[in-house]
Amino acid sequence: MPPINRAPRLLFWLLPLVPIALGLGLFFTNQQVSSFLALNEASQILPNWAWAAFTFLGNGWGLFAMAFPLLILAPRILSAGIFAGALTAVMSSTLKPLLNLPRPSGVLVEGSFFRYGDMLLTNSMPSGHTLTAFAVATAIFFCAKQAYRKALLLLFFFAILVGISRSALGVHWLSDVLVAAGLGFWCGLIGAYLADRIPSKQLLATGWWPRFIALGGLVTVYILLNSSIDFAENHYLQNLGVIFILLTLTVFGLRQKTST
Repeated sequence: MPPINRAPRLLFWLLPLVPIALGLGLFFTNQQVSSFLALNEASQILPNWAWAAFTFLGNGWGLFAMAFPLLILAPRILSAGIFAGALTAVMSSTLKPLLNLPRPSGVLVEGSFFRYGDMLLTNSMPSGHTLTAFAVATAIFFCAKQAYRKALLLLFFFAILVGISRSALGVHWLSDVLVAAGLGFWCGLIGAYLADRIPSKQLLATGWWPRFIALGGLVTVYILLNSSIDFAENHYLQNLGVIFILLTLTVFGLRQKTST
């Protein structure tokens, strides 16, 4: 039987309207540039490698690798994150080219703000990394049991750091980040709802869905070993993600014979 529905109350569905309204408020006023410049300057208190690492946690491949041990520990929660991440991929690939808004480098004079990495000019809103980070954090939070949710609030702290990193590195306006946070929260709520509908029997190690996720883990290993995720400084995180996946797959393989 599917688990008892833990769908959040109406208040949680309305909550994302706050960051979205703030983001749109910045966008439609003269505060978009000033807010970005203020955050971009203030965030330089941390080194580039730190912001690059936080950005890694908003990359779909990197985040999937870091969360992969949930395939063994809590496959339903991992499923919620996957569903939420898939929704963000569709939303980001649709909204970015549709809106086709300029990024800071497409508007501001080079040298007037700090930028790290490649110069990106278009497809600014929403911030894809922020969208993914908030979606997965929300999905995990609402799919988890009530007793664990207080500790899981830390996930939103990291999601906020992912968002800040996008302005700290000079690639997104604060408005992009705020709108993405709200949209990501909605994607996470939907992801948790969908994962809650999966019958428990289908989440056993011998089920087709966990095996499909395991196959996705192998694909992710290939991606992490053969590409650079966002920044070269993140190679150590990519290698750590590979280790997480391979160790999880080893345990998962052993469970193929013991699960019933």
